[in-house]
Amino acid sequence: MRGAIRAVVAATLLAAAGLTTFVLAGPARADTQICEQYGSTTIGGRYVVMNNRWGTSAQQCINVTSSGFAITSQQGVGSTSGAPVSYPAVYYGCHYTNCSPGTNLPLQLSSISSVTSSISYNYVSGATYDAAYDIWLDPTPRRDGVNAMEIMIWFNRQGSIQPIGSVVGTTTIGGRSWEVWRGSNGSNNVISYVAPSPITSWNFSVLDFINDTKNRGAITSSWYLTSIQAGFEPWIGGTGLAVTNFSAAVNGGGSTPPPSDPTTPPPSGQTSCRVTYAADSWSNGFVANVTVANTGSTPVNGWTLGFTLPAGQAITGSWNATLTGSSGAITARNLGHNGSLPAGGSTSFGFQGTLSGGYSAPSAFTLNGSACTRA
Repeated sequence: MRGAIRAVVAATLLAAAGLTTFVLAGPARADTQICEQYGSTTIGGRYVVMNNRWGTSAQQCINVTSSGFAITSQQGVGSTSGAPVSYPAVYYGCHYTNCSPGTNLPLQLSSISSVTSSISYNYVSGATYDAAYDIWLDPTPRRDGVNAMEIMIWFNRQGSIQPIGSVVGTTTIGGRSWEVWRGSNGSNNVISYVAPSPITSWNFSVLDFINDTKNRGAITSSWYLTSIQAGFEPWIGGTGLAVTNFSAAVNGGGSTPPPSDPTTPPPSGQTSCRVTYAADSWSNGFVANVTVANTGSTPVNGWTLGFTLPAGQAITGSWNATLTGSSGAITARNLGHNGSLPAGGSTSFGFQGTLSGGYSAPSAFTLNGSACTRA
């Protein structure tokens, strides 16, 4: 496609996305369907799935599973010389203020020891699309708006479409050959790695692609990784395309991936934490006070607490923390005065909200991606 045409539409996407409030459906259950333009939900207490129909007014619906999603309807038609019509995807990190539960992103590249991921795709014939794995980076730890650098890994492409920019060479990453494209959509720079033949599943190091981009002079170690995303860019059709499995782990120096089961104690080297959750409730409201304690032997500098509010609860105000989300998946981040938790130290924050039905407390908490015990 011509980069200029795609750049105009991409800029429209970025402006629209920046002004749109995500529709949060709460944690996904089996056969959860999303048809809202920017509708999203969470899966596994760790990832966000978004419909993200930005380039068309035609219907698009996705069916959310416990490990990914499938496109069940995609009626939009885009020009193959321009931009795709949408980007339904599952992600870890922050995308236009919508952060996945308990994420430790944004995180500065210099403090990252590994970024690993596993992905499995289901492809269909007769449609025009690419299977795109997106890596977003920025010079600042931003959780909203347009990031400065987008790395795209094209696992598959069908039809007469091409990445933004032009071919600048080839490279080998993770034992595979890639065609490398480089350009700009008018709002951010893009480097794309295109597989010569379809890849249906892969366990790989995301950091290998980040390092290659850094070696090309596009970013530095002072930049921040903000999100990791896997999905599809359909131009024409796409019903049946699916991400059947997605997982990602971003680890700082010496840490290991967080356990998938929140009741499993964190391995040695991870953040150790304990959460005390105390609440008063009445017929249509509640107030909660949350104490986060560092039970490990090393200090925590900057914390993010993730949890999910039970159905019927919605937050209307908070103190001593910045909260993302008002119902369903919630992310609480430290303020400037309480970001440091020494070994054995603790801090508290609170919030108030509305209540419909009986009251219950969140069942699990994660601190910087690691599961916490309950006091």
